[in-house]
Amino acid sequence: MGDLCFQHGEKVLFIGDSITDCGRRAASAPLGDGYVSLLRDLVISRWPERNIRWINKGIGGNRVTDLQLRWEDDVIREAPDWLSVKIGINDLHTHLFNMEGGVSPAQFREVYEEILSRAAAKTKARLILITPFYISTDTSGQSFRSKVLAILPEYIATVEVMASKFEARLVRLQPMFETQLVHRPPDTFCPEPVHPNRTGHLVIAKEVLRALRD
Repeated sequence: MGDLCFQHGEKVLFIGDSITDCGRRAASAPLGDGYVSLLRDLVISRWPERNIRWINKGIGGNRVTDLQLRWEDDVIREAPDWLSVKIGINDLHTHLFNMEGGVSPAQFREVYEEILSRAAAKTKARLILITPFYISTDTSGQSFRSKVLAILPEYIATVEVMASKFEARLVRLQPMFETQLVHRPPDTFCPEPVHPNRTGHLVIAKEVLRALRD
């Protein structure tokens, strides 16, 4: 493994849904108690000489359309050196449930590309794109969980395409969790398929860190 791509004095901003939020607006302010704070701790422990500014802008329940509405205030005005985006599972859920405001795979791709294009045009931020994931082994085809797993690759594909287009660091979480699930049951990482426990957040943080090393 090589050196960390974050340099001394840089600002790193994380944006996304509840998995990024993780209490950052409440008792666990300002970074939350999930993968963002764990990643910071891992970086501090390995590179103590680098003073990096960490900002968490995650909001629980958000879809990519919510990020679009707050992009100017929460991303552009912050002018980060690095921008990490983790979004998609609420988009999928609302679409699958036919809920108002549901985000189809096609809309997800359109809006995702628009916000990244705006970040590229208005900031110097280099991108870290984190794929959505779903911690389940249910492939029966009969349950809601299996239906989520069936459509999830469409949302993941958008993140992968945009990572290539915008030359981003790509963090693939679904295959990482699938490897873990060969050896341990899902509740090792998550009480339900969406919101990781501390172990789940730690493996996310380590996977993000792996993608950030040259």
